[in-house]
Amino acid sequence: MEKNTGCPFSNLSSNLGISCFIAFTTVILVRVLYVIYRTGKPLNKRSPQQTLSTLIVLGSGGHTAEMINLLLVLQKDRFTPRFYIAAATDNMSLQKARVLENSWADSSGVERISAEFMQIYRSREVGQSYVTSVWTTLVATAHALWLMIKIRPQVVLCNGPGTCIPLCVIAFIFKVIGIRWSSIFYVESIARVKKLSLSGLLLYKLQIADQFFVQWPQLQRKYPRAHYVGCLM
Repeated sequence: MEKNTGCPFSNLSSNLGISCFIAFTTVILVRVLYVIYRTGKPLNKRSPQQTLSTLIVLGSGGHTAEMINLLLVLQKDRFTPRFYIAAATDNMSLQKARVLENSWADSSGVERISAEFMQIYRSREVGQSYVTSVWTTLVATAHALWLMIKIRPQVVLCNGPGTCIPLCVIAFIFKVIGIRWSSIFYVESIARVKKLSLSGLLLYKLQIADQFFVQWPQLQRKYPRAHYVGCLM
């Protein structure tokens, strides 16, 4: 007659590990669904005097020009301090942001502007091979995580550059794990008339953006969760 030599503690340990994994996965899934449900809904009322730290993602070319136009109507006393981020190879965008901030400071008589200017690594440069882009993507993601931990913005404002994707994804993850609830506002570029950009499509489909704005009515009809705001240029 064979004896059962199996250790009951190993079976118990195995079952406990599986149960913990299932419980952890369930909690994360419920939390993700809750964040998606809350996305776009108004948060608890804040005092009109309460300032909101704001992350502004800039992009080369027309992205920065459109963002500057948006910032001209921003309640700069409310959305402060402001953190501008652009790709490491994009010096022109940050220079335009500095000019804007300096003009605000001169008009209000303030000696020191309440803004910081930062750069972020690109996941992939134009023409870069996909093999080497694996490493650069990992580096860019780690850098984005470090910046988001440092800033922990209450508001993220972006309008299409690819550099906004890792920042917005990390902001969403921060919501899930309870580090910071950042409201993400995405404004699709006016150049997108019939379909969304890749950045916009990802943020729309994954329901990461709290508010999603388009500048053409046909885009709003195609993507009903978007808000049509007219041409902002």
